[in-house]
Amino acid sequence: MFVDRMSRDAPAQAVVESVTVHTVATRGDEGFRIVESLLDGPAAVPVALVPPDMATCADCLREMNDPDDRRYRYPFIACTFCGPRFTIVRGVPYDRPFTTMAAFDLCEQCQAEYDDPTDRRFHAQPTACPRCGPRLRWHRPGGADADLGDNALAQAIRLLLDGGVVAVKGVGGYHLACDARRPEAVARLRSRKRRSAKPFALLAANLDVARSMVDVDGSTGQALSSPQAPVVLAPARLDEPEVRALRDSVAPGQSQLGVMLPYSGVHHLLTAEHPDLAGPPLDLLVLTSANLADEPICSDPDEAEQRLAGLADAWLHHDRPIHLACDDSVVRLVGPRGAAVLQPVRRSRGYAPLPVRLPADLPPVLAVGGELKAAVCLAQGRRGWMSQHLGDVASLEALELLTRTVDVLGAQSRVAPEIVAADMHPGYLSRRWAHEHAERLGARLALVQHHHAHLAALLAEHEWPADEPVLGVTFDGTGYGLDGSIWGGELLLGSYLAVQRVAHLAPVSLPGGDAALRHPARVALAHLTAAGVDWNPALLPVRSMTEAQVTLLRSMLRSGSGCTPTTSMGRLFDAVSSLAGVCQEVGYEGQAAMELEALLGDCTPVGESYPVGIDGASSPMVLDPAPLVRACVRDVLAGVGAAEVSRRFHRGIAAMVRDVATEIRVRHSVATVGLTGGVFQNAWMTQQCRSMLEGAGFDVLVHRHVPPNDGGLALGQAVIAGLGGGE
Repeated sequence: MFVDRMSRDAPAQAVVESVTVHTVATRGDEGFRIVESLLDGPAAVPVALVPPDMATCADCLREMNDPDDRRYRYPFIACTFCGPRFTIVRGVPYDRPFTTMAAFDLCEQCQAEYDDPTDRRFHAQPTACPRCGPRLRWHRPGGADADLGDNALAQAIRLLLDGGVVAVKGVGGYHLACDARRPEAVARLRSRKRRSAKPFALLAANLDVARSMVDVDGSTGQALSSPQAPVVLAPARLDEPEVRALRDSVAPGQSQLGVMLPYSGVHHLLTAEHPDLAGPPLDLLVLTSANLADEPICSDPDEAEQRLAGLADAWLHHDRPIHLACDDSVVRLVGPRGAAVLQPVRRSRGYAPLPVRLPADLPPVLAVGGELKAAVCLAQGRRGWMSQHLGDVASLEALELLTRTVDVLGAQSRVAPEIVAADMHPGYLSRRWAHEHAERLGARLALVQHHHAHLAALLAEHEWPADEPVLGVTFDGTGYGLDGSIWGGELLLGSYLAVQRVAHLAPVSLPGGDAALRHPARVALAHLTAAGVDWNPALLPVRSMTEAQVTLLRSMLRSGSGCTPTTSMGRLFDAVSSLAGVCQEVGYEGQAAMELEALLGDCTPVGESYPVGIDGASSPMVLDPAPLVRACVRDVLAGVGAAEVSRRFHRGIAAMVRDVATEIRVRHSVATVGLTGGVFQNAWMTQQCRSMLEGAGFDVLVHRHVPPNDGGLALGQAVIAGLGGGE
C-alpha cells in the first residue's frame, strides 16, 4: 500500500498541532479588548507562525472588478484571507508595525475596516486602498517616470503587446514578462537572459486559458486555483498545433508546460481588459524570475534597474517594499490520473515559511542545505521552518540572500542555533558559510552526507519513527560520498542517525569531471568504455564530436587522467539520452534527463526493459549498468526510436530497484522503501518504481511536502544533526 504518515491539511487551512491547558488567576476585568503583544522576557507570547503569501481571494477580486467599489482596479487589494505575508514581515508578532506596510498610514475608511471585528479586513496587515496604499510606477529608460497607477499599467500592457520585455515587481520579487503568443518576443527574452532552452513559466489569465494549453484534471485544476497558486507542471495538449508551436517556443523538448494563474492584483490586471486600451487582452504571458543565471531574484527597484538593464525594456515598479525575496513555487502531480499526489519541485511562495512537523524534539538547529536549489531550515522542538527557494549558492549575491534569509527566519521562529549543519562537500560555498557562522555563534558544526540527508528529509516529512529502518533509494546527479568520490546511485538502509550503503551503481569515470555535466555525449562515451562497447561512428555521441575530441577523450578514459569516478544515476540518464540521440550538450541542469522523460508522454508502462546486472556477492551490492548500455546501443543501431529506448530504459531502472529491494528484504527484513533524490523529480520514474515495489509487497514513501531534489536537503540535515548525527 502507499504509506502517508502526514495527515495534515493543506497549508491554507488551520492545523491543530497540540492542545495545552493552563490555569490562570482571574483579573476581574470586564468586556473584551485587544492588548499590545508582549515581545520580550519570560511573559512573551509563544512563537506565532508567520503565514505565507496567499493568492488574491474571490471576494477581493469581486471588489477589484466592481466599478462602484472604492478599490476598483486597485492592484494591491488584500484582506485577512489573501495577499502578501511572509515577504513583508520585518519582525514578530505579525502586526502591521512589523511589516513593510508600516510606511503606509491607513485612511479613515481602511482604519475602520481594520478595527472592525465583523469586517474581513479586521487586523489584516496588508489592508490598503488607492487613497492610502502602495502605487504602481512606470519607468522606461529615456522616458519620464510620470505614469503612476492605472496609467503605469496601461504603459506596461502596450509594451508587452508590442513584443517588449517588462520587468514586473510582484509579491516576492521581479519577473521578466513578455507576450507568450509572440515567438519573437520569447526568443528575445531567451537571448537576453542567456537561457537557450530552459523552460519558461506561463501566466494564464484564467483556468479556461490554462485548459486550452494543458490537460487540466481535477487535481491539476485544484492546484492551479489553490491559495498557494504555484506553477503547476502539466501535460501540454500537443495534439493542438497552436500549443505545439507554443511548446517549441517556451519549453523546447518538453511534453509539459509550467502554468500558473494570477495570484496578485497586478497579475490579474495585466491579463485583463484595460478600459483605456482597445483589442483583446494579454491572456498568456511568459513570467520568469528576473535574474541572470545563478543569481537570486531581484526584489529592490534600484537593484532591479541596475541588474536587469540588459534584459528588460522597461520596469513596472511599485512602492511596497519586499523585505525578503521569494520566488514562485513549482509542483507536479505524480501518479495515475485521478489518484495522483502533489509533489513540490520547488517549495517557495505560498508554502514558506510554514514549518514541517518533525518526528522528534530537536535542539535549536540551523541547516543550510547544499549548493543547487538551496533552501535553509531552522528547527527546534517538533517544528522545522523551511525557507523559500534561494537558488544556487554559487555567487556572492546568493550568499547574501542566504545570510539575510537566516536572519529573517531566525527572528520569525526565535530559534537561536546551537548546531549548524551543512553538506560534506568540501567545495560548497554553503559549507564554508556554515563553518564561519558556527564559529560566530559558538555552535557545533555538523557535516552531513548528501544522500543520508535526502533520505532523512523524506522520513522526516512522514514523521517516520527513528527505530524503524527504511531502504532509501537515493538517486541523483552529484553528492559527495563518504569515500571522497561522487555518489548518486545509492541504496541506503537505516534511519536518521545511521545508514548502511547496501547497494550502489558501479562507478564510471567521467572525463573532465564537472565539465562532463554539460556534455552528455562525454558521459555516454564513458559508459560505453565501462561497458566494453566500441565507439561506433554511427552513434550520435561519437558523431557529435570532432576527431581530435574523440582521440583526447579515448586517451583520458584509457589512462584515467583527468577523470572523476562516480556512481551517479543522473549521469546514466544523461548517457542514455545522448545514445538515443536526444541531447548531446545541455544548457541547463537536468536537461538531458528531462527531455528523455518528455518522450514518454502517455506511453504504456509495460513491455520490454533493459537489464541491469546485480552483483549480490559483493558488499555493498554493485548494480552494473553495462548490460543496459549494451542493450541500448543494439536498439539504437537497429533503428529503434528514441521514445521506445526511453521507455525500455525507465522500465529497466524501475525493475532493477524492485529486484534489488527484494534481495535486500531477504537479507535485512526491511518492508518499507523510500524514493528520494533529484532523479525522482521524474514523475514517470517515480510512479514506475512505486508501482513495481508495491506489486512486490513493499510500502512506499514518496515526497509530498519538501522536494525530492536538493531543495529538501536542509530538512534532512537538521534532523540528523539535531538527533546527534553528522561529523
